[in-house]
Amino acid sequence: MNEIFEEEASYGAKDGTQVKCFMAGPKDLGAHPAVIVIQEIWGLTDFIRDVSRLLGKEGYYTIAPHLYSRKDLIDLLTEENIVDAMRPMWSLPPEKRNDREAIAGIMAKMNDTQRKVAKILTSERASLEESLFSYISDAYAFIRKKRKVTKTGIVGFCMGGGLSFQASTMIPFDATVVFYGVNPKPIEAISKIKGEVLGIYAGEDEGINGGLPELLTNVVKHKVRFQLNFYPGTHHAFFNHSAMSYHKEAAELARAQMLSFFSRTLGGEKR
Repeated sequence: MNEIFEEEASYGAKDGTQVKCFMAGPKDLGAHPAVIVIQEIWGLTDFIRDVSRLLGKEGYYTIAPHLYSRKDLIDLLTEENIVDAMRPMWSLPPEKRNDREAIAGIMAKMNDTQRKVAKILTSERASLEESLFSYISDAYAFIRKKRKVTKTGIVGFCMGGGLSFQASTMIPFDATVVFYGVNPKPIEAISKIKGEVLGIYAGEDEGINGGLPELLTNVVKHKVRFQLNFYPGTHHAFFNHSAMSYHKEAAELARAQMLSFFSRTLGGEKR
């Protein structure tokens, strides 16, 4: 493994926002592949920094953007506020999570901050994601300008898995790793993916896995270079060592598969 640098930095986005980010990678200034690391719903957490360091030690320049850096979001969408707002929402059984009456009942019991956060992350999610994709695109341009980059990949987890998958239909990544993320919308957009995709899914993840049949149908239809790894007996977020659903054995296997995939597709350290 390489000796790495670590840096809390920022980059300018098209909307004028200074997007905070964590960067890590080889200390030498030579040409290396780069990987953009996309956060879970909680934001730029220690877990995401740890993933960035892991990839940095394997020879990749990494950048993990704090996607809630916009002035109206940065003090509102904190990890603490998101936990307070979303845990009551996730207490609903899966079949009720799109039930407007059930959601209204939960939100009626929230305070103003919880309600505002919940709305942004649920009913206003599509609008939010427009800026998130823009910041991912800006991160892609920034890392390629700041460092000598050969090829570029992206990896994301949970919400970030879905964002990474969607971003790969919009940005010419050479490799994409999706940890239990939702399918791109519309699903036919996967025909625009340039590079290879590795999908890592938890066995006990009904909400995400319900989209796999449609995904695989379109992978075949559009001839996407796609590899699926499925972990029976694990739950959503099993890779996150700080989560209650962490599954050590599966996480170690997924880690090795991610590193092997990036090594083959981006040309990082040989494993």
